[in-house]
Amino acid sequence: MSINISILIPKGEIRDLFITTAVKQALMALGNLRLNDTVDYEPKSMKALLKDCHVCITGWGCPALDEGLLESAHNLCMVAHAGGTVAGVVSEYMYDKGIKVISGNELFAESVAEGALAYMLSALRRIPFYSHKVEKGSWRTASCQNKGILDKKIGLIGFGAIPRYLVPMLKPFRVDVYGYDPFVSSSVLHEYGVKPSDSLEELFSECDIVSNHLPLTKDTFRIVNADLLSRMKKGALFVNTARGGTVDEAALEEILQSGNIDAVLDVYEREPLPMTSKLRSLDNVILMPHMGGPTTDRYEMVSIGLAQEIQRMINNEPLKWEISKEYAFKMTNDRLM
Repeated sequence: MSINISILIPKGEIRDLFITTAVKQALMALGNLRLNDTVDYEPKSMKALLKDCHVCITGWGCPALDEGLLESAHNLCMVAHAGGTVAGVVSEYMYDKGIKVISGNELFAESVAEGALAYMLSALRRIPFYSHKVEKGSWRTASCQNKGILDKKIGLIGFGAIPRYLVPMLKPFRVDVYGYDPFVSSSVLHEYGVKPSDSLEELFSECDIVSNHLPLTKDTFRIVNADLLSRMKKGALFVNTARGGTVDEAALEEILQSGNIDAVLDVYEREPLPMTSKLRSLDNVILMPHMGGPTTDRYEMVSIGLAQEIQRMINNEPLKWEISKEYAFKMTNDRLM
């Protein structure tokens, strides 16, 4: 069966990183390949690419594939998203038509878990701070202090794909891991060796490190508020690799200014982080420009994985990266930012 595959990702640097020569070759071995020749997700171009298309490949920033965009996509049977969350790309209409949805969510999740661990270690050992001092000609003194992750209590907010990769990565450090997710049964947490917390208040109060992994939805908007942050132990560490909108950033700024806790932030309520943000002037926070994962060396791997999924569909084999309708609408929706 020869299929038509349309890459909706606009031309540019991001597409070149995801759709490499090797990826193009893998896709062309599966069917006829067409690429978006514009620099944006322009509706007219998208509709032309979707017409007579069997599989379309989307990326970051793609608008929702609703009835308007899909009016002529009578042959479309799969949407392959070169990203993690698909909440902003999918539509009820698309699922109701029986169109399969796959994404690189598993590879993204594993890489973000690695990033969360790296952020924890960097902050506890104050690597950026001391590295900067050495660069400026300074050296350690008797008063220099840092911490380790060994034997700490770590609290995970949310227990989706990322924490399920992170927990095994943490095991060699002999940490006690606590988790809170009202949508995940305690039996699942126990399966991973995670102790369920009865509430967010309990988790924030008891843990040395709190790592946020909540999706951004209407229910989680600014769920990490001043009350929760004020409950953290003095010197505790807050890590956010989820979405900035899940945290009350003004409240976080205030508690960081007090010096009571430290933080590593990879995401913010507004991105790029405004130059006027008070966070930029604080020594007890590491600021990263939304680079928790995936690392750029894994972009091609994500797309090769999507090509393999397309091959499985052609062969009528079970899909490994399929995103169900129920799961899709629970994922982070960046359009809420």
